[in-house]
Amino acid sequence: MPLRSAAVVLLLCVQHVHGSALPALSPYEFTAYRMQQYNLGLKKCGCRGAIVVAEARSAEEPLLTRRCVVMKVQDFTTEKYKEAQRQKAAAVLILLPQNISNIPYDKLQSFMVGESEALHKESLIPVYVAPEDEQLLYMYEEVKQAAAARTLSIFVRVLRSMVTATAFQMLVSNSAPVKAVTDTTIVTLEGVLPGAGEDAPTIVITAHYDSYGLAPWLSYGADSNGSGVTILLELARVFQNLYSSSSTRPPYNLMFSLTGGGKYNFLGTKRWIEENLDHAESSLLHENVAFVLCLDTLSNGDELFVHVSRPPKPDIPLHSFIQQLEQVVHSRYPWVKVGLVHKKINLVESTVAWEHERYSLRRILGFTLSHLEDPKSELRGSILDTTSQVDFRKLKRNGLIVAEALARYMYNLSDKGSPKDVQVFKGHLDFQDSRMSSLMSVLTSVPRATQLLDKEPSQILLINSLEHEFRRYLQQVHRHTFRQDKRDPEVTFFDQMNQPIVMYRVKPAAFDLFLGGCITAYLGIVYYAIQNFAYLYTHLKAAAKFKQK
Repeated sequence: MPLRSAAVVLLLCVQHVHGSALPALSPYEFTAYRMQQYNLGLKKCGCRGAIVVAEARSAEEPLLTRRCVVMKVQDFTTEKYKEAQRQKAAAVLILLPQNISNIPYDKLQSFMVGESEALHKESLIPVYVAPEDEQLLYMYEEVKQAAAARTLSIFVRVLRSMVTATAFQMLVSNSAPVKAVTDTTIVTLEGVLPGAGEDAPTIVITAHYDSYGLAPWLSYGADSNGSGVTILLELARVFQNLYSSSSTRPPYNLMFSLTGGGKYNFLGTKRWIEENLDHAESSLLHENVAFVLCLDTLSNGDELFVHVSRPPKPDIPLHSFIQQLEQVVHSRYPWVKVGLVHKKINLVESTVAWEHERYSLRRILGFTLSHLEDPKSELRGSILDTTSQVDFRKLKRNGLIVAEALARYMYNLSDKGSPKDVQVFKGHLDFQDSRMSSLMSVLTSVPRATQLLDKEPSQILLINSLEHEFRRYLQQVHRHTFRQDKRDPEVTFFDQMNQPIVMYRVKPAAFDLFLGGCITAYLGIVYYAIQNFAYLYTHLKAAAKFKQK
């Protein structure tokens, strides 16, 4: 009887194992995008690693050592990221939703804060971002349930781990070492609308067009700085209509520039200024520059901040223009707040906060207009900065504010009436909603990370399209291509920014031990039965006779 009971128990265990075992799946391959890795001068930023061979675990697990921590955007926080680093996790995989509009605003803010902190520090842990799909979401729910099981008793947890648990193994099959890329080129576009008269002063309007975020291949930069580029291109169109007639041409040159490398210490702006001041004798920057207007992150909020390196004196053009800007806002958009933010340039620091600081270092007065007060805001570089976060009404409003302020300054319209009574940009001169939407769609159709702009066909086509827009409305259009010194580059990027990852569905090692134990017990019972067959036969025969009586 004991032998029969043991056999029945063993059979039930094996059936339970067979019934709980999930059907085998073929390996699932998906593309994940590695976190930024670059050196800006001597400062190293981003993750150094790329190879992953580890089991997937939820961030809720107490033990993350040598595991691939899987998180959704909603889960990712600075604290969880630091905990994964502290425990020396093998990797971090972040699942990016197809539509971020459904994520609560506080969760978006929390992710962007953690993203910004992670980007500005060096990490040895590989960090990947992958767009969500059905298979990845299923894996996420599985590891999430496994993490929830830790609240059960120790015996139940061990039994579940040995019998029913399913693990997911993550493998980056590319084992090639990460290599430095020092041959990156940066393109800056320049165009002019010549003013009336000789020796006319010049107003420079500029914006950087590249984007920045946790992963270069997922950085679309709608607000930062697709908004600045969109407004600049629309300013070029409407002012071209005014400059096309000698009767409406103002006595100012308007010089437009779109610069690359803005997310990396405004290297494109720096090289363009050097090219104009140190090498080009006929450049308008050599002559009478009234001021430089830099457009940066302008598609949200009801605040406009004027960032300056030093407070403008009352008798200079910059001060007069800021006054016109304030008048336009107070007269037509009284709910919008205008603030002046003064930040001195620290010559000890190797980086600058805003684009106008590059001009200030060469003694050219300028300012940056933005809806952000803090230059270190996480909104200036995030993979969540997509068109779904853009308010096109506010984008158009901010563009009209800049246009009306420029017109009032250049045509001296203060004596003609208030900005509410005298509106230049209406009718055929109004900002076109469809055009602004189309421009933003084109700009965000491909990621504009600096690493990709000179190497990928779609990104090269985008730069060519921007140049086409310049040639359509502006004169004296030039394309400046700046190459870095390979021996001493100002910024060094690294390759392997997108990697194929293979996900295997496996049973944990404890399951193999348990199954091996079941097989050993089964063979032991069979061996015992064979060795004691005569004894078992006698007992079974006696039992049969007893039942017959």
